[in-house]
Amino acid sequence: MKKIIKKISILLLLGYVGMGLFLYINQRDFLYFPTPNAPTAYKNMTLQNEGASINVIILNEGYENAILYFGGNAESMAQSSDYIAQQFPTFTVYLMDYRGYGGSTGEPTEEGLYSDALKLYDTIKPKHSRISIGGRSLGSSIATYVAAHREVSKLALITPFDSIVNVANGRYPIYPVSFLLHDKYDSKSRVKHIKAKTFIVMAQNDKIITRERTQQLIDAFDPSQLEVMIIENRGHIDISSDAKYYKIMQDFIGEG
Repeated sequence: MKKIIKKISILLLLGYVGMGLFLYINQRDFLYFPTPNAPTAYKNMTLQNEGASINVIILNEGYENAILYFGGNAESMAQSSDYIAQQFPTFTVYLMDYRGYGGSTGEPTEEGLYSDALKLYDTIKPKHSRISIGGRSLGSSIATYVAAHREVSKLALITPFDSIVNVANGRYPIYPVSFLLHDKYDSKSRVKHIKAKTFIVMAQNDKIITRERTQQLIDAFDPSQLEVMIIENRGHIDISSDAKYYKIMQDFIGEG
């Protein structure tokens, strides 16, 4: 009996170590889902940064006020461009293809995406009197990073989280993910450096970013700085299909 228990224990240990090694080696494949390049009717700008060519789609060029939008980890900026342009007709909107996504080269990493986002902000800043930032899901962490390091008029975060470490802990509780993850996207730690008025939009039926993960981020903000709205009967993927979604974004970004 002891031999059987020992064999089972060894098999379980090998399985645990093997799965942990698999997750560690392939972790970025579970975080980033690059979208293919696709044509658009809009102007494209290329930024050279740290050996990567970063493609940026420019919507409604020539307006005084601008929006930088950072999408989700599987969101195609090219496919989103027409609708976003229509929803913000009096803003110049910049859509950045992450490294390895769309028309950008390189491989996506946390530090690389942060660096590219700051490069984009610094490039366009002389052209605009006000710059607001929007970020969805993974892009919400990039948006908080920019807002913590640059002057931002408004900050809109859609289905955001406190950190990828905590999101991963909820999915893989048996592994020490805080030690294993390369890209931690710790948005909560940057809140104290954000001065912009902030709007957080949550999906009532979000199964990917749980309410707890977003609530932890909300609790880090000064309540006087923050507005929060929940879109009912929508999930993480289809939140933007609700008629209220773009209306509340227009109202928030456009006011004041």
